[in-house]
Amino acid sequence: MLQRNGVFLTILFALIVTVSSVSYTFYQLYQTNLTKHNDNMFGKYALISQIYHTFLLKQISLPVFETNLAIYDLYPIEREVEYRTIIDNGAVLKENGVSAIEMRRQPSPQAPYQSLIVNHIHASMLKYQGKIYFWIQSAHYPILLEDRSSQPYSPWNLLYSYATILTILLLAFGLIIHRLSPLRRLRRQIASFGEGNMGVIFHMNGEDEIALIANELEMTQKKIRALMDSRTLFLRNIMHELKTPIAKGRIVTTMITDPKQHARFVSIFERLEGLINEFALIEEVSSGSQSLEKKTAFRLVDLIDEAVDMAMVESDWVDRNVEGSVMIEANFRLFATAIKNMIDNAVKYSPTHSMSIHMEEDMIVFINQGHALQKPLSYYVEPFTKDHPTKDSFGLGLYIVNAILIEHNYCLAYERREGDNCFLFIPNKRINLRGKVH
Repeated sequence: MLQRNGVFLTILFALIVTVSSVSYTFYQLYQTNLTKHNDNMFGKYALISQIYHTFLLKQISLPVFETNLAIYDLYPIEREVEYRTIIDNGAVLKENGVSAIEMRRQPSPQAPYQSLIVNHIHASMLKYQGKIYFWIQSAHYPILLEDRSSQPYSPWNLLYSYATILTILLLAFGLIIHRLSPLRRLRRQIASFGEGNMGVIFHMNGEDEIALIANELEMTQKKIRALMDSRTLFLRNIMHELKTPIAKGRIVTTMITDPKQHARFVSIFERLEGLINEFALIEEVSSGSQSLEKKTAFRLVDLIDEAVDMAMVESDWVDRNVEGSVMIEANFRLFATAIKNMIDNAVKYSPTHSMSIHMEEDMIVFINQGHALQKPLSYYVEPFTKDHPTKDSFGLGLYIVNAILIEHNYCLAYERREGDNCFLFIPNKRINLRGKVH
């Protein structure tokens, strides 16, 4: 699933990385602006500190002190309840501590001079309900001031910019996905075409890269369809032209009175007819035309009985150790043909002209006596290959078997067991789950 949507996931990953980077950048910008704004507002603390120091040194009275603060839109909070509420619930934006110098006259006969006493001052800038407050604390006169000329930092302008950039990114992502959406339809069409649906239309309007690819596929499909139609017409004609003289020859053969000559001609025509039928079956399987036929579950014993009849061998030559409940999902004619070819080979190359068929879990096993294969199995599943050429064989048996099994999601395997040859029909799911045949 992930591989099928690799382009979409790559674009989505790029979008996530971009949005994350932009979000982090705006967050850092917000933190920087917030810090600068608070620092600028807290700069008023120097002015407040100077006025407050003057008041502590008794150089100005309380009304003059409040008047000086009011000039800068700073107003003391005098109500105790309001004072405590703001102190307890306000958010501290910035704070600092400084030392104020208090001068006191200490009469003494030994030292009639003025002494300097250091008084610690702690200042905090608070935010409460959208307002800015300065809380000045000292041992003598703590005071809470409302700054009516300053407002807390508002990130709305930054948020508008962030929302605009984010909207642009999302629109760009949507546009890219929209432009790539024809790829999904094109993929489904190619898959349908690969399954044998020759009626698929690839044509797309437009001049972009995807449309150009689709239109090239449309041209290729037309060429393939023309080649297949030509191939089908050729095969039908050649089959007809070959079968007609064979049929005539078999009719003429019935007029031959010499039994030896009659048998020879019958064998020749049967061999020619068998060759044509095998070529026709090879064409069906290799072209994939049978893959469109619906596969149905059949009893394996019925498939074996049909194969024995097709092979025209004695029933007692084939030992069938298969339960009647075993079902195989298959194309009946093709799968029976594959079993028939296995029976042909087993009987033909066995010195006893007999063989057995049984099940091992979900594998179908064909066993016969005889010499071991001299070459790997891959050699024998190629067309026109065999160890001992005979007039009764064209070297197509295992090739047809292998082609039919591939269409049914099976594979053909070979084992040598205690002097017997064992050919196995193994479901691909067994190989996929275990990684090897056991």
